[in-house]
Amino acid sequence: NDDPMVRGLALRALCSLRLPQMVEYISEPLRRSLTDGHAYVRKTGVMGILKMYHLDSDAFERCNFVDILYEMLRDPDASVVSNCILVLNEIMADSGGMAINRAIMMHLLNRIHEFSEFGVIVLIELIHRYIPANDDEAYSIMTLLDPVLKTSNSGAVMAVIQAFLALAIQIQDTASAGDMKRHVITRIKAPFVTLVSAGSSELVHVLLKNMHAIVDLCPGIFNDEYRQFYVKHNHDPTHVQYLKVKILPKLANPNNAPDIVSELAELVQDSDSQLSRLAVRSMTRIACHNVGGSGCEQSVALRLVEMLDSTVDHVCSEAATGLASVIRSHPNLKEIIAPPLPRCLRYIQESAGRASIIYLLGECGDVVDEAPYVLEKLIDGYDEERNLNSNVRASLLTSTIKLFFQRPPEVQHMLGRLLAKITDDVSSQDLHDRGLYYYRLLQAGAASNYQTCQQAVLAAASAQPALFCEEDDADLREELMKEFNTLAILYGKPSVNFVHSKYRMVHVLMPPEHPLPPG
Repeated sequence: NDDPMVRGLALRALCSLRLPQMVEYISEPLRRSLTDGHAYVRKTGVMGILKMYHLDSDAFERCNFVDILYEMLRDPDASVVSNCILVLNEIMADSGGMAINRAIMMHLLNRIHEFSEFGVIVLIELIHRYIPANDDEAYSIMTLLDPVLKTSNSGAVMAVIQAFLALAIQIQDTASAGDMKRHVITRIKAPFVTLVSAGSSELVHVLLKNMHAIVDLCPGIFNDEYRQFYVKHNHDPTHVQYLKVKILPKLANPNNAPDIVSELAELVQDSDSQLSRLAVRSMTRIACHNVGGSGCEQSVALRLVEMLDSTVDHVCSEAATGLASVIRSHPNLKEIIAPPLPRCLRYIQESAGRASIIYLLGECGDVVDEAPYVLEKLIDGYDEERNLNSNVRASLLTSTIKLFFQRPPEVQHMLGRLLAKITDDVSSQDLHDRGLYYYRLLQAGAASNYQTCQQAVLAAASAQPALFCEEDDADLREELMKEFNTLAILYGKPSVNFVHSKYRMVHVLMPPEHPLPPG
């Protein structure tokens, strides 16, 4: 037929007949379509090859279509080329995707301005598998990709960011690689922030998830844009609000920390309890990580102490939990935190909050005069309050032990009663074993070296960790950065945890002979 649209639609209909008996009838029309004079027919023929591959892979191999597809990467029409890349990647998925080398990459990148937005993404996704021949080639590729950052297509921008980060890793000089990462993040900051401020809620959620990973990679780059991540109640849906509140403490520095803390303090009173909790946790993170400059931790601690008297149960509970973390990082703040602790235990209902207040009483026992007597009431009511959470009972045991070494005469008898009750309590095996451990430790200390026993119990209290072990997720973040701009970032776990090995894409860097030796 003289009409290319009729020829293309006829070929498309023919290839859609998923019958093995049809293979011998479609192979020759497919071969002729690849040399047709119209791009639509050639593009349809390329996709027909993929259908034939899934229908009968043996017949596909006999027709030698793979070599033909590689030849078609020189096709004058960019839409045909992008389809060839897609088909080759799927056909060769078991070996890591389409084979690439220097000639192919540079040929395709020099034509990137001809591709549609969809074709640009398909092309750029090849780059994170490509090993540049040398550092100069890596810089040349970045120069060719730089104009794509000015497009409004978020998919293309994210693909460029992924490619830039992959190329930065390939830089042979380690020092230059570190500087290159910062330069890359600085370069993509403006388009990234523009997309976050102007995109749909679904798009903003994906961008913020990826930004969460980028901020950890190069801290400090986005700090001056912190206002862009303030919650907009009349515009942002809840899932976007949550992500923004989690990102804000990572943008804090001595210059902007007071503004960020004030903004988070406003969110604490929000009617959304989850947003309120996240705001308290973010304030705590700023204080614990010492990113707010001199006096910031005292300011945050004072705000958290005020929240202890809140009439909203989840606020005072989260504030108590936050103060427990703050005092682990800053033991010198005991004088600020200690005064309201005895009365707080009477009205905080959540188990996490009660456990934190009890922990704080043990840490501040040398400051709070009535601390042993507050804990004694809980010990005497241990049998009546069997519904106590195991974390609350564990905190009670730990705090009583600490108080014993600080004020032995007042605590000795109540500690004995508590150990007896815990060792008889079989509702929690962990708590039971911990009680036996402390009993044997005290027994050994009384018989041999009391100071050694005291040091073993109080050593943790005097330590000031730079990073709590529960926050040390460096290995996970490194794994996730290898799968940047994928569902792994959204789910917060590597793809091996949610993609079956049968469908997992093999990541193979090509070509194997790169990088070339200098000269």
